[in-house]
Amino acid sequence: MNALSIYEELTAARSRFIRVDELCRLTGQIHPKSLPAEEDLKAEAQLAQRDKKGLEKAQGEFLAQILGDPVAGTHLCHAMLLRREDSREKFAEFDRRGALDLPGVHLERQGKAAVITTRNPRYLNAEDETTIDGMEIAVDLALLDPKTEVCVLRGGPVEHPKYAGRNLFGAGINLTHLYQGRIRYLWYLIRDLGFVNKIYRGLAFKEQSPEVASIEKLWIAAVEGFAIGGHCQVLLTMDYILAEEDAYMTLPARKEGIIPGAADLRLPRFVGDRLARQAIMAERRFDCASPEGRMICDEVISRESMDQALARTVEKLTSSGVVSAAGNRRAFRAGQEPLDTFRRYMAVYSREQAQCHFSPALIANLEKHWNAANRR
Repeated sequence: MNALSIYEELTAARSRFIRVDELCRLTGQIHPKSLPAEEDLKAEAQLAQRDKKGLEKAQGEFLAQILGDPVAGTHLCHAMLLRREDSREKFAEFDRRGALDLPGVHLERQGKAAVITTRNPRYLNAEDETTIDGMEIAVDLALLDPKTEVCVLRGGPVEHPKYAGRNLFGAGINLTHLYQGRIRYLWYLIRDLGFVNKIYRGLAFKEQSPEVASIEKLWIAAVEGFAIGGHCQVLLTMDYILAEEDAYMTLPARKEGIIPGAADLRLPRFVGDRLARQAIMAERRFDCASPEGRMICDEVISRESMDQALARTVEKLTSSGVVSAAGNRRAFRAGQEPLDTFRRYMAVYSREQAQCHFSPALIANLEKHWNAANRR
């Protein structure tokens, strides 16, 4: 399989942008010997994770080859930073109403802030296939909204008896759905090349490199209860983090058997290499109010004061205008994580995550640590 020649063909020598899911679909259709066809993937999707044949591993190798190439890989990263077409369709409604309900998320204009509230109450606001499209559309619209200056990410109230009615930032990937085979491999790539990277880098323009120009705003996170797994990963892209004094953060990816998004790349910048390895490989928990937690969180507050703290923070970050926000964000990224560094990381991630996603160890870990076989 020559992934690069296929990429050149489908993108007309990189004159058009194609997202990873459409890229894999077209490749499976036009070059069926290279990637599985759509009908085969649909049949595979009906199976529990333990019963899958691992057809999608080929997608991981295919994308790793593309991302591993400086030219094609950068072009693909650029494609995933563009506004989605369905975001274009939703913008007029949000602009008119100032609020929008999307699958798994609510977006609302509150003063100078575009507030995204995640909603998956049955699963502690976990991320899965039912939330990913709505989340990326919400991020697109929050960034595009000309009537707001900053963005806020927060978790909504949940149903679990232990936390009933309480806002929780989120429990990471939906492990129940993962065990049941209801999360495809490409979900990881769509997520981390898509909305997570858009939060970090902003929305790109077709005509310019994302390194040169983008639509971006400052992001504020409100950590209530906990930020587990993927939700802890998202914190590493934020500009300002408010956390309840009893909240905590964990990256239990080793226990789950997967790679925690771009946390391996980003967490060492916050807490150093040793603590990052302890968190990712040895399940170290960071209490937000601890010295280690304060390396990630900017401000620790009482549980009852999140609404007031958010209002105060929005006012603090916008009172003098945010004209330099995008420039300062680009300047930080230039030294910490230029797009080429991210591209090289994602090439490794694409290949390794495909192996993890279909590993027997994933099933064993979920059954041992999550009691996954008995969850519905």
